Amino acid sequence: MTQLSIDFEPLARTADPITSHQAAAQARELAQQHHRIILAALEQHGPMGKDGIAARTSLTGVAVCRRLAELQRMGKIAPTGRTVLSTAGRHEREWGIYGR
Repeated sequence: MTQLSIDFEPLARTADPITSHQAAAQARELAQQHHRIILAALEQHGPMGKDGIAARTSLTGVAVCRRLAELQRMGKIAPTGRTVLSTAGRHEREWGIYGR
């Protein structure tokens, strides 16, 4: 699997206590882990909605939703233009690996 290069906005200000900087570093690591999990699910199972991704991974729908926007901004994934039914029976966007 390829390494993701992500430019994150600073999550802690220079004057914040060390604990804020430690939490920011952990948040970055967690986001990168989530990105890898989502990309692997889309690689293995093909295009899916956020609930489909959540069902096939260890992530919650909320976590998936947050990361989808980040991955889209990075150019890694894109909406397919189709919708799928969510677990609540509502239409949600289907996502796939960009360029496939």
